[in-house]
Amino acid sequence: MKRIRIADETLKVASRKREINLTFREKTEVAKLLEKAGVDYIVLPEIYDIKTDALLVKTICAVVRKATVVLPVGLTKEDCAIAWNAMKNAANARLQVCVPVSPVQMEYFCHKKSSAVLEMIGELVAECTSLCNDVEFVAEDATRSESDFLAAAIEKAVSAGAKTVTLCDTAGTMLPDEFYAFLNGIRLPDDVTLGVRCSNAMNMACACTAASINSGATEIQTAVEGFDAPALSAIAQLFRLRGDSCNVSCGLDHTGLVRIENRIIDFIRHRQEQLRGNEENDIFSTGVLLTKLDDAATVSKAVKKLGYDLSDDDNAKVFEAFQTVAAKKNVSLKELDAIVASAAMQVPPTYRIKSYVSNSGSDIISSATLVIEKNGTAMQGISMGDGPIDAAFMAIEQIIGVHYELDDFRIRSITQGRDSVGNAIVRLRANGKVYSGNGISTDIVGASIRAYLNALNKIVYEEEKN
Repeated sequence: MKRIRIADETLKVASRKREINLTFREKTEVAKLLEKAGVDYIVLPEIYDIKTDALLVKTICAVVRKATVVLPVGLTKEDCAIAWNAMKNAANARLQVCVPVSPVQMEYFCHKKSSAVLEMIGELVAECTSLCNDVEFVAEDATRSESDFLAAAIEKAVSAGAKTVTLCDTAGTMLPDEFYAFLNGIRLPDDVTLGVRCSNAMNMACACTAASINSGATEIQTAVEGFDAPALSAIAQLFRLRGDSCNVSCGLDHTGLVRIENRIIDFIRHRQEQLRGNEENDIFSTGVLLTKLDDAATVSKAVKKLGYDLSDDDNAKVFEAFQTVAAKKNVSLKELDAIVASAAMQVPPTYRIKSYVSNSGSDIISSATLVIEKNGTAMQGISMGDGPIDAAFMAIEQIIGVHYELDDFRIRSITQGRDSVGNAIVRLRANGKVYSGNGISTDIVGASIRAYLNALNKIVYEEEKN
């Protein structure tokens, strides 16, 4: 019986949608659920922010131990190195080189002629092969490419070391029999895996994927229901009902899959509902940035829509800090969030960090040991978690004896260079309100701990005051 591998792109495709802004913890939880569902490959979004995105990749790599973590690289050798550095400690890792091969997309995305694109494919795959022993070449928009060029691109990738070649019907305009015929015209060495990715533009992604299996594909791309890909549950049903008769199988957990997929969909719907609740006919629905011309009432309204319920005094402090930034540049909502964290509700620190030690790696479970002072009394917490940041946050919860919902977590670089300073923003939800904390350090773990304690001190202060 032929074994078909399942590569799920839920996290990758969700990251492209503005209306789905999963939190750090939710993305990690989705990765764990996908592994529990039995997928073979979990495809992550490409790294754009080297601080925050790389930390997410590292955390997911520490969580996922059975499935292979797949990370797309950019279009430069430097992008390959950044991607590999983030995932090199994964139990099972794959680098993915995605390059458009149709004339229109090559010109639009790569701004290169076909000969230059061929050279780029060879260079990127070779660079990834020097870093990782599992490299996939994804031919974007393959069904609209010129057959001679597609053959040359595949040959270039395979010669450079690609072990998997994935062909994409990006437009989703092929019928199942057409896709079957298209794949039959592809020739790969016996030791190279043929993968496919089908768009669901005509609601035929599952049918085209089934046709591809009959044509020799042994790796297929999926996502949870609602995305432009074959639905994970539909593919599972295909194998359950016709796997034996077609002599194919997969590793999906047919019994628990529906429950797992529904949990992932609930995460996404919950986030969409939250964003819709925050988006009315103003700057949030249009994407317009705040400017120096916006008055205190507009800024206060924006702060409230971010989830904060500030006093008049804190709103005044935020507006004053906003004016300083807006005098130099337009202010995005994320930047306004950081302003709130640093300017609003600054309170006497009940908790202070005294020392911390964090450990993580490919062969150990991430752990953190923290010593925190509360009004001068030192308290210690030791915890394990899904990555060093999660372990540190759980150690704090162990010390204080309370769990607060992590509403959001972000890190950004505020200086350049190898010893760059990181700024962490932590949003905690307590008693129906959002409290934001800010932390700065050259160590991302230290910055995150300080941000968490900053938010925690605001919660404690308000609870004691009330």
